[in-house]
Amino acid sequence: MSAVEHRYELLARTERYRGRIFEVVSDEVTMPGGGTAVRDHVRHVGAVAVVALDDAGQVVLIRQYRHPVGRHLWELPAGLTDVAGEDPAVTAGRELAEEADLTAGQLDVLVDLHSSPGFTNELVRVFLARDLADVPAERRHERRDEEADLQVVRIDLDEAAGMVLNGEITNASAVAGLLAAAHARGLGRSALRRTDAPLPR
Repeated sequence: MSAVEHRYELLARTERYRGRIFEVVSDEVTMPGGGTAVRDHVRHVGAVAVVALDDAGQVVLIRQYRHPVGRHLWELPAGLTDVAGEDPAVTAGRELAEEADLTAGQLDVLVDLHSSPGFTNELVRVFLARDLADVPAERRHERRDEEADLQVVRIDLDEAAGMVLNGEITNASAVAGLLAAAHARGLGRSALRRTDAPLPR
């Protein structure tokens, strides 16, 4: 027998900041046992990331400067789901092409994650991309700002998983994606979700 969960109701919302990628709000929410509490949080547009796995068992990692942490991080090709109505799989394909100069003949959903649910609703869908091919040189994306400084490497999936475990990779979607890919490697495609699988609600 499962316990009855309290239904947290939103009574009021105050917008503190609104930008292109996220907004900061204060919500008044009902609490168990009566009463209310205010919860500040970040409402985010969401994102996708891609574990691009080649036929040699290597994955594509990028090294990119992230200003909030003040340093370069090892990450997966990734980007925002900020185009209204766009299928996340299409977004993932575009980001793979723009950041790694690659296309994928096969794309599956690998894992979904709430990046930091204590303060944001950001949802990241991580895809597994296979059957990789190079984007022709004349059609490659011109990288600007932090992307102009990107390093793109391929390393063995087991080595990448080891980088997660020893603390070299700390980006949340990279951690989740690489460990999920290492686990899923022996399971076959039938264990993965199709690209049109519904997002968690």
